[in-house]
Amino acid sequence: MLMKPVYHSHLVERIRRLFGAPACRLQVAALPWHRTASGAIEIMLITSRDTGRWVLPKGWPEDSERLCETAAREASEEAGLSGSVDTHEAGRYFYTKELGSGERVACEVLVYPLEVRKVAEKWKERRQRTRKWVSPAEAARMVNEPDLCRLISSFGAAHGKVAA
Repeated sequence: MLMKPVYHSHLVERIRRLFGAPACRLQVAALPWHRTASGAIEIMLITSRDTGRWVLPKGWPEDSERLCETAAREASEEAGLSGSVDTHEAGRYFYTKELGSGERVACEVLVYPLEVRKVAEKWKERRQRTRKWVSPAEAARMVNEPDLCRLISSFGAAHGKVAA
């Protein structure tokens, strides 16, 4: 059985709440992946619209959709990806988001694996983002959030084994 690691920022978030800091806002991300012809796992990262950092497709949940459906919608809108989204999260991470108003808010991001079956040539945000397939190890090096690095590495290690 695969145990989810306890991340340092979960402790930081608990301490924040203990001392009365505002609760984190919830976001949802897709962890888009596929197997190559050789059986290796690749993760797709995209660039953020504002800073050009490498990130996962993510966004705010809408009232009527399940969280895993939010992840699938964000992957479609931001990266032109569709496939099979897992109903169980792979993990979560925390980061600080700067809103358009300049306000900085703490966010907790739930991450749902999405096995990619189709990559569209045209999608909603294609002129605003770059997308790239990379190994889990490379993806972990490319993202900025330490908890997300660990999550991607753990996912790659758990899914990278090919049955003989």
